Amino acid sequence: MGGLPEYVHVNHRDARLFVVSLLVASGLSLKNAETVALGLVQADLRGVESHGINRLPSYLARIRNGVLDPKAEPTLTQITPVVAQVDGHNGFGFPAAHLAMKTAIEMAKTLGIGMASVKHSNHFGMSAWIVQQAVDAGMMSLVFTNSSPALPAWGGKEKLLGVSPIACGAPGGEGSIPFILDMAPSVAARGKIHKAKRRGEKIPGDWALDAEGRPTNDPDKALDGGVMLTMGGPKGSGLAIMMDVFSGVLSGSAFAGGVTGPYDMSQPGDVGHFLVAIKPDLFMSMDEFKGRMTTLYHRVVSSKKIEGVERIYFPGEIELLTEKKRLAEGIPFVQAEIDALNKEAEILKVGKIGESVRLECL
Repeated sequence: MGGLPEYVHVNHRDARLFVVSLLVASGLSLKNAETVALGLVQADLRGVESHGINRLPSYLARIRNGVLDPKAEPTLTQITPVVAQVDGHNGFGFPAAHLAMKTAIEMAKTLGIGMASVKHSNHFGMSAWIVQQAVDAGMMSLVFTNSSPALPAWGGKEKLLGVSPIACGAPGGEGSIPFILDMAPSVAARGKIHKAKRRGEKIPGDWALDAEGRPTNDPDKALDGGVMLTMGGPKGSGLAIMMDVFSGVLSGSAFAGGVTGPYDMSQPGDVGHFLVAIKPDLFMSMDEFKGRMTTLYHRVVSSKKIEGVERIYFPGEIELLTEKKRLAEGIPFVQAEIDALNKEAEILKVGKIGESVRLECL
């Protein structure tokens, strides 16, 4: 074995069925459970395990603690012909965000652009799955959200701003791939620290500070009173504030450190989102737009490399390659993650995950 970790590989269809069974048993409608499962499993397929089905124990704990309503249905209010607002009613963020993007897409099809604000929502997983929803409809998009405090304002030492992802996308042309950018304003997403904690791993020393303001490679110390570090210093701090303006202030949701995180059982999340869909052929034909995207893709990936770099990737390309591999080979989980998921299955009396798959050493 050579000291390498053992992984349980789970077929993506089995993973989705498992998620749906847990959520339906927890009170979600089948439709909403399938939407949540889509977002979580897509994250695992893309290699974004920090936002995959390992999030389920925290979501289910919030349901049991009465701070997340599994039966809530998002409602839509049309503000103008190109602007809508969704109220998540403290339900899962996935159905609320999905409805908002669906509405934005429909508005954009007719009027060129559609914007939707979401209030009183919760964590919606990996932003890229909502960007993908727009790409699949042939649309460009912006996907913003705010989140619970984890970052200090530049120059500060208290947790105030969220590690709120900035995401956007555009369809690709023939011989290229879609542009999908999904990044946190911190050096690393906070979910990656939770992932390291689950797996008993250390984190790089430039990701976070402990409660005393010292760099740490211990995920427990980073999460227990510590803070994440912004990317690019004041630039990352500015981007995190931008997410709060568009997602929190504008929507009427919590902001300025008021969002409750998915691992906090004290009160509803009150997360806000802001989504935009844009029709790509507003200024030229769709064929011309896609041709230009193909040119951009090939110019980026064929540009001259610095020493030590084997390949230059387009935003979203590494995740696309990971997805292709995992669709064929399954999604890898360590045994501790499987055990945590199956503990939830025991509580809810549904079938377990990973029982019919083999262990492999990678």
